[in-house]
Amino acid sequence: MSSTVPAPAQQGRVELAIGGMTCASCAARIEKKLNRIDGVQATVNFATERARVDFGPGVEVGDLIATVERTGYTAEVPAPPAPEPTAPQDPGGTSGGTAGPAESDPVRQRLLVSLGLSIPVVLLSMVPLLQFDNWQWLAFALTGPVVVYGGWPFHRAAWTNLRHGAATMDTLISLGTLAAFGWSVWALFLGDAGMTGMKHSFSLTADSADASSTLYLETAAAVTSLILLGRYFEARSKRRAGAALRALMELGAKDVSVLRAGGEVRIPVARLVVGDRFVVRPGEKIATDGTVVEGTSAVDASMLTGESVPVEVGEGAPVAGATLNAGGRLVVEATRVGSDTQLARMARLVEEAQNGKAAAQRLADRISAVFVPVVIVIALGTLAGWLLFGGTTTQAFTAAVAVLIIACPCALGLATPTALMVGTGRGAQLGILIKGPEVLETTRAVDTVVLDKTGTVTSGRMTLTAVHTADGTTEQQALRLAGALEHASEHPIARAIAAGAAHRVGELPPVAEFTSIPGLGVQGVVDGHAVVAGREQLLETWSQRLPEQLAAAKAAAEQAGRTVIAVGWDGEARAVLEVADTVKPGSAAAVRELRALGLTPVLLTGDHRAVAESVAAEVGIDQVLAEVLPEEKVAAVVRLQEQGRVVAMVGDGVNDAAALARADLGLAMGTGTDAAIEAGDLTLVRGDLRVAADAIRLARRTLATIKGNLFWAFAYNVAALPLAACGLLNPVIAGAAMSFSSVFVVSNSLRLRSFRAQAR
Repeated sequence: MSSTVPAPAQQGRVELAIGGMTCASCAARIEKKLNRIDGVQATVNFATERARVDFGPGVEVGDLIATVERTGYTAEVPAPPAPEPTAPQDPGGTSGGTAGPAESDPVRQRLLVSLGLSIPVVLLSMVPLLQFDNWQWLAFALTGPVVVYGGWPFHRAAWTNLRHGAATMDTLISLGTLAAFGWSVWALFLGDAGMTGMKHSFSLTADSADASSTLYLETAAAVTSLILLGRYFEARSKRRAGAALRALMELGAKDVSVLRAGGEVRIPVARLVVGDRFVVRPGEKIATDGTVVEGTSAVDASMLTGESVPVEVGEGAPVAGATLNAGGRLVVEATRVGSDTQLARMARLVEEAQNGKAAAQRLADRISAVFVPVVIVIALGTLAGWLLFGGTTTQAFTAAVAVLIIACPCALGLATPTALMVGTGRGAQLGILIKGPEVLETTRAVDTVVLDKTGTVTSGRMTLTAVHTADGTTEQQALRLAGALEHASEHPIARAIAAGAAHRVGELPPVAEFTSIPGLGVQGVVDGHAVVAGREQLLETWSQRLPEQLAAAKAAAEQAGRTVIAVGWDGEARAVLEVADTVKPGSAAAVRELRALGLTPVLLTGDHRAVAESVAAEVGIDQVLAEVLPEEKVAAVVRLQEQGRVVAMVGDGVNDAAALARADLGLAMGTGTDAAIEAGDLTLVRGDLRVAADAIRLARRTLATIKGNLFWAFAYNVAALPLAACGLLNPVIAGAAMSFSSVFVVSNSLRLRSFRAQAR
């Protein structure tokens, strides 16, 4: 196949779309050939039909493609993802790919023709009452098209692999069906099976009838049809497995109204550039990541984060592309476009995870690579064994064909990638991004979870939490005067008081003669009152001492780790305001869920111990690591690991990135910095800590599904081969069982679509 090869690269990574693979042994062969190139490390995924290749200097993409084509398959650099699935490149329809509905059409066509012709052949061969004179010649005429047309993809693939010195599951199917059909041709034309009045019966085991009068037409026809049926259902199931990623890619808006020269111009989203301002009306999707510059609204981000409650946004608020404007008109300034958007990054992380392989799957791939040649040897040994130990030729042949048919290693190749596709896709729908299959192995072993306090357990923003007033002063009055004064300051604590006051009392009055006193507080005139707010020392310089009840409230608040602002006016100290970084609403529930998963939570923070212990007590954490400098966070994780613990770390800031990378499992809050997200193994798109528990549950369930798939795939082959070799399985039953094993593995993986998050 001719391919358009991109310009040579000096070093980097490329993803190739592979065509013509039919089983795990195909993927293993391609992977082995690519890895023989100096400086190349490749992973080939049978289910996604993709090869992820890392290559060094001196290697060109064209060399990689040529290597794959010399191995007997096709390769090309895939086009950028499109909303509509692309048509398949293999007209034979053998690959059972994941691209879209069109891909199963060739398989479906062959299947319908084969089934229509096979059913009368099977009925005639298995029911003696239907066997009229010379029925066998009608059966022969019907079976020929099934073996040639229906089985052509298998024969063609087997021949291609033979020319390259390889054997795959197609080799087994082709050998088995052609042997059965060839035997029948010999028996019809050279034996006694073509005689008028010949009767034929069906047995579930190897039959001892005379060889020259035995037909295997039903075996050739039924096995071809059953395997085509398995391929068809397998292709449909694999498409369903990859549906979440395709749905993710289709979330984005297609066009957008951009503000140009004082008016609105409708353009495709692809033409947006950073800095463009665009209009989003109620009910429209936000075209790309940006910042609101005009308007207020509620944004429904459920399709991106899994969060069901719309989020209120206003001027200065960040918004993500593909989310839905559920309220008023917004004007948004684009800050990220194309492949830099949150949606594109999510899709890229999911796709990379789906292309990876778990350690258990690598073992399955190695087994698959040698499995087919071994099966051919076993089939020949079965044939020889029956003949040497007194079996009839018919029994020997039946058992050997059954061995060839039942041993196809499809289920082994599908065990991991289909579960990964469904698990990571479901995670993306819930705002959980799993970076790779190796992450799944770690989640099972984790026993300790370290939670960064600021931005993870708490909101990371100072909030007005309590107001204490002296006798004769109302809370409303204290908030109105203190809020108006603090509104003129840019200090984070001042902003928290101003925001809290505005929320409780409404519009704040203006301030005159405002003065900021560094390190102490602020003062000014509000509604004719000389107001001062800040540290107790500032009020004392104005001879305003805290009355006993306010002093007691201040001491209790400081003991609990909160920041206290004293407020006085007209010569008297009249109020004390408490400000704190508040605990997120779901944090306590998240800690309970983490404990239920067998994890020991540890709170890690640079704050004072009193603050840390107060937060820990509120959410139910017993172990606290406080006053830890950013550069000491890694050391804190290492100390826990040295105690024999397997540590997960949850964080969101730049200063968490190193600790996330050092932990056995890093969970990055997607609301945090890019550095933290890049360092994490699991990314939580939402800022809700409860998603961390959901992420670990999903990862563990995905791993359990993979292991269950591999167990049944191995158990099937281990149990089925001896039965077939001993003549206890008719080849038709063997073909049905082989097809069922693949469909079972994919269907078992699809159960992950029902995973429900508790953080809603």
